[in-house]
Amino acid sequence: MRVRAIAAALLMTGLSAAPAFAACNNTGSFDRWLSSFKQEAVAQGISPATIASALDGVTLDQSVIKADRGQAVFAQSFLQFSDRMVAKYRLDKGAQLIKKYKATFDRIQQKYGVPAPVIVAFWGLETDFGANLGDKQTLRSLATLAYDCRRPDKFRVELMDALQLVQRGDLSPAQMRGPWAGELGQTQFLASNYLKYGVDFDGDGHINLISSVPDVLASTANYLDALGWQANQPWLQEVRVPADMPWEQADLATTHPRAQWVKWGVKATKGSLPADGMAASLILPMGKNGPAFLGYPNFRVYLEWNESLVYSLTAAYFATRLAGAPTLTRGDAPPSLSLAQGKQLQQKLAAMGYDVGKIDGIIGAGTRGAVQKVQAKLGLPADGYPTAELLARLR
Repeated sequence: MRVRAIAAALLMTGLSAAPAFAACNNTGSFDRWLSSFKQEAVAQGISPATIASALDGVTLDQSVIKADRGQAVFAQSFLQFSDRMVAKYRLDKGAQLIKKYKATFDRIQQKYGVPAPVIVAFWGLETDFGANLGDKQTLRSLATLAYDCRRPDKFRVELMDALQLVQRGDLSPAQMRGPWAGELGQTQFLASNYLKYGVDFDGDGHINLISSVPDVLASTANYLDALGWQANQPWLQEVRVPADMPWEQADLATTHPRAQWVKWGVKATKGSLPADGMAASLILPMGKNGPAFLGYPNFRVYLEWNESLVYSLTAAYFATRLAGAPTLTRGDAPPSLSLAQGKQLQQKLAAMGYDVGKIDGIIGAGTRGAVQKVQAKLGLPADGYPTAELLARLR
């Protein structure tokens, strides 16, 4: 979740992927490193008893290092991923949970402004509503990552914060189990966010994001509120777009008042689209022939939670379904490029002088921006969606 990019979602969903990180070499003894870290923890106010209960006997977990070095990014299209994740059983279960915890959700929305469908969608995507929390020892995972040469500074902080959770009595070391990257709880908080945004909403004197549903839901809302969630405002709306749209305007970096989108012929698929001043971006995850959405300022919060457009759009769409929206209109978009084709496209674009970032086959914002410019030069609809046809033209 959030700062962990997409790794845990990949493990949960089994997405095809490409290696993303180069290896570095560890030197020095893990045991000596751990002894030094314990001394640092004492200097930062962690009690010797807490340190002993949490870290005595902890060993290096090579499987965590292997997982971290093998992290990858989404290679599925929006429709492939959303079809899998916004499944009927998740929609049914989500609706049941909204009803079951209605009083709790009402209190949460009154305090934080975040509606139940938004929280429940994250709950469902992150851990299947608490069913799949992960089974690795969190403190061992964090110690391994804090020792490892790739991102030690980041995970030293997370390990120290995890010790703070133990010291203040929120969780015991035995309770702290999760995925390899050290997240905790039913919406997968890193220890630092657990400390900052965790809420004792059941009033028992502890913040337990493992087994207290009220704490889980309120803490999730508190974090979304901190990211900038605007109460009583929309986040995503499916729309229909006309054939003569100025396609180059379909970009997350481009916003217009809804009145302008209406003027261009954009219409809501359900209900109305007011011709007012509310800012919105047109999102075409699979180009002009696929699904189309208006993303409102609250959608930016989704991208803060997880920077992947595929994940964020799926989470936001899931929430709209829980809020009563119908199944999206699929359209007839051409298949997305394979990783090999994406890499070929990026190589062609880079050779033409475009900055596409890392040439890895993953179609990110830089590649989409370059695709838009090339499409415009070639006289094609500049919707930013790379296709096999475009690749063939560039060849």
